[in-house]
Amino acid sequence: MSDLLRAPAEIKYAEELDWLESVDDGPKPFSWRLSPKMVRLFVLGSERADGLDREISQKWFGDRSFVERSIVTLASDRGLLLIGDPGTGKSWLAELLSAAICRNSTLVVQGTAGTTEDHIKYSWNVSMVIAKGQSRESMIPSPIMTAMESGAIGRFEELTRSTSDVQDALISILSEKYISVPELDSDNIVFAKPGFSVIATANSRDRGVNDLSSALKRRFNFVRIPVVTNKKSEAEIVRFRTEELLRRHRIELDVPPTLLDVLLQSFADLRASAAAAGSDDEKLESALSTAEQIGVLEDAILHSNFFGERALTAHALASSLVGSLARREPEDLAILNKYLHGVVEPRSKEEGGSWPEFLEGGRDAIATLS
Repeated sequence: MSDLLRAPAEIKYAEELDWLESVDDGPKPFSWRLSPKMVRLFVLGSERADGLDREISQKWFGDRSFVERSIVTLASDRGLLLIGDPGTGKSWLAELLSAAICRNSTLVVQGTAGTTEDHIKYSWNVSMVIAKGQSRESMIPSPIMTAMESGAIGRFEELTRSTSDVQDALISILSEKYISVPELDSDNIVFAKPGFSVIATANSRDRGVNDLSSALKRRFNFVRIPVVTNKKSEAEIVRFRTEELLRRHRIELDVPPTLLDVLLQSFADLRASAAAAGSDDEKLESALSTAEQIGVLEDAILHSNFFGERALTAHALASSLVGSLARREPEDLAILNKYLHGVVEPRSKEEGGSWPEFLEGGRDAIATLS
């Protein structure tokens, strides 16, 4: 795993999954590797009441009911659609569920304007077709077809970014559970094996790009993943991801709790400002998601480690925040400048602590970008 830039969940947590499988005596749907209870435990982590001989780490931070509804959906013959704002952990939850259920989370189709039916059905190896003609051997199955043939979970990222033709092709797969290959005279139907299902994700901000048809909506159970607004939960997510980052880069650098509080509070302030804004011009282009918080902290940690004094500072944190969130000029810079003067400056005078240095770092970053 050490030679992979980003190991999929089934490799990263292989030892945990092996252990859970060895002690799992619960009923398993279809060809699932773990029972539904163990899948939930793998995703949300173990508690003392579970009575296990070892602790299982929590990997996704969110409401327990979202995970349970997702698992129940996958145990049926319906697809699962995880929908929510950017950075709410939809893709990570889909990866964890796939890893726990079938030990393969890599059967993924990325939805874009350029995604075609071939990407969810099959294509052909042209050189083999020229040499030997069309056959099963010269066919290149899509990740979805591979999932069907192996009774595994196929994933479709950003479903609403794909065109209506692609979405219509998915309706047939979810309804009929097979794919026809009319180019072949025999052996021309690929049937789905028990255990096959599809986890799709959709960005709620993409509404209107390529809206799902009512027919496709009926094939999915919807699970809406909200933005994490609870500070304690958000702090746990940021801390979890930060520890992973430090281990991956082999960086020995402390993240002072006071600076984590500053980061969480600054995002809470900016979200409140966005909610009160009268128009889109008064809002940052950023979704201000938890994922973006992690990105800001990651940027500050790496900068401090490589170009600073190997210690995270409020100045570096503020600089990273401005650099990460100022995507439009001059609109975003004006919004951030207003925040620094209207919120951070009074707070730095009243509370002191890390806020004065954070204010200075933010001002310096804005001056550099202006």
